[in-house]
Amino acid sequence: MSKAIEADHPMHHGAPAHALERLVFFSDAVFAISITLLVIELKFPHLPKTASDRDFLVTLINMLPQFIGFFVSFFVIGAFWGGHHRAFDCARRWSPKLMMPNLCLLCSVAGMPFFTALVSDYYGKLVPSAAYILWLMLVGVCNLWNNSMAITPPVAADDLDPEYAALIRRRGWSVLLGTATALALCFVNPWLGQPGLMSMPVWRKVLDLLHRRGVIQRV
Repeated sequence: MSKAIEADHPMHHGAPAHALERLVFFSDAVFAISITLLVIELKFPHLPKTASDRDFLVTLINMLPQFIGFFVSFFVIGAFWGGHHRAFDCARRWSPKLMMPNLCLLCSVAGMPFFTALVSDYYGKLVPSAAYILWLMLVGVCNLWNNSMAITPPVAADDLDPEYAALIRRRGWSVLLGTATALALCFVNPWLGQPGLMSMPVWRKVLDLLHRRGVIQRV
């Protein structure tokens, strides 16, 4: 009987399994708040009541960088949330080792609205563009660290498919390679910084190809 209870409620260092659920729920909340705060930076400039329709249209057009920054960061944070969901869907046991990498990931994600506002207000400038990409690279490092912990024993499920675990790691590495590519392009031309982030799916395909050919194994 005791073994059956233990199987239903696995423990690790005296911590019940529901601690894992609390970590996931807390993480979801931080992701949701961070992604919502992005819209707060979309502030329409004050116009006098005598402003014409043309004035409003010109102002909206001038806000295009802010809208681009909002949409880019919205889907970037959404992608990180999706990766977090996939990784912790593989987790079955709580471990105190999860705390620090998860907090680091959430801390870096929470900073995204600030850096999004910075690059949006000064789009095409080197320092804001590089700062945004470097921060995103930090998020990628924390993401890889955190998700790797979730798919590694003793946290991961015993029957976790090694191929699926490797896929999650490759997704994490593709983010880092994509941000490194964007950073390099940013120093060539700051306008290419954010568009350079679109190299992430390309890197994912490259890593998948290398994995299938046996060039890389665990990644």
